[in-house]
Amino acid sequence: MYKLQVQDDPDNPASWHDVLGAGGSPLTFKEEGEARRKLEELYPVQVKAERFDAGPKVTRVISILTDDDDWPKKK
Repeated sequence: MYKLQVQDDPDNPASWHDVLGAGGSPLTFKEEGEARRKLEELYPVQVKAERFDAGPKVTRVISILTDDDDWPKKK
């Protein structure tokens, strides 16, 4: 699973936030390519500028890791 994030202030590392869907929850995708296409659709200028190293990176695709082994055991 993957999600999208954008940064409002390139000088503040704490300003990264999830891109939310219409329901208010983060947009998630099963495939990385699908996530990257949606990111470019939503933020075309920023993504294209980043490709040409024109300014700071303000968009990213994050991999969501899942815990499949249930360790440690929860009570």
